[in-house]
Amino acid sequence: MEAYTGFAAVYDTFMDNIPYEEWCVYLRKLLLRYGVSEGIVLELGCGTGSLTELLAESGYDMIGIDSANEMLQLAVEKRAQSGRDILYLCQDMRSFELYGTVAAAVSVCDCMNYITEPVELVTVFRLVNNYLDPGGVFIFDLNTEYKYRLLGDSTIAEDREECSFIWENEYDEAEKINTYELSVFVKESDGRYEKYHETHFQRAYSLEEVKTALTGAGLEFLAAFDAFTFEPPKEDSERIYVVAGERGKVGEQE
Repeated sequence: MEAYTGFAAVYDTFMDNIPYEEWCVYLRKLLLRYGVSEGIVLELGCGTGSLTELLAESGYDMIGIDSANEMLQLAVEKRAQSGRDILYLCQDMRSFELYGTVAAAVSVCDCMNYITEPVELVTVFRLVNNYLDPGGVFIFDLNTEYKYRLLGDSTIAEDREECSFIWENEYDEAEKINTYELSVFVKESDGRYEKYHETHFQRAYSLEEVKTALTGAGLEFLAAFDAFTFEPPKEDSERIYVVAGERGKVGEQE
């Protein structure tokens, strides 16, 4: 969970191909479909706040949580520029705390894949359930096992004027763990490059495993979609969206 530390300073540079506006439109449609037109929305793994800002612009009262302080510092800078009233909290999503409940929670950019232990995934889901309003929803995306197999043992590199990266990928099919070895080179003011290295681990979860975890946390599985559509997941879906609903707290059900 110590990912995106040295990478934080150039994260937005390398993510400039991500259509956050389109992602926000899709999330907004999902939220409206499941009855959340206003209120407080929690974003888990908010990173530098790009999507958080857009959801706030859409009219939601936003709370962003991320465990990487370096990423949140950039989110706070964006908040200062936009003037939007967004609350950012530096917390681990496996143990986060809020002051009250929220109408919905969202999480994108495969944040749930970073929870590599199934028991900890249940913990995250249970916390979300605990902080959802009655009837609230949790919407999150996942990279699929198909995508990790597609990546296989590949290497991705990108060279820009101010920074470069080398992204080495390895997927262990037996353990269902995908490992990213990330080397980032950032140009300093004197023309030299500072190197940062990070190792990222993600787990591939089947939809059935996700459903089991949701049930164990007291949430109700509502739907799964092939990313950015309202069609069911396909065998070759690389990313899916899952929608779960609050249907009573775990303690209330026991």
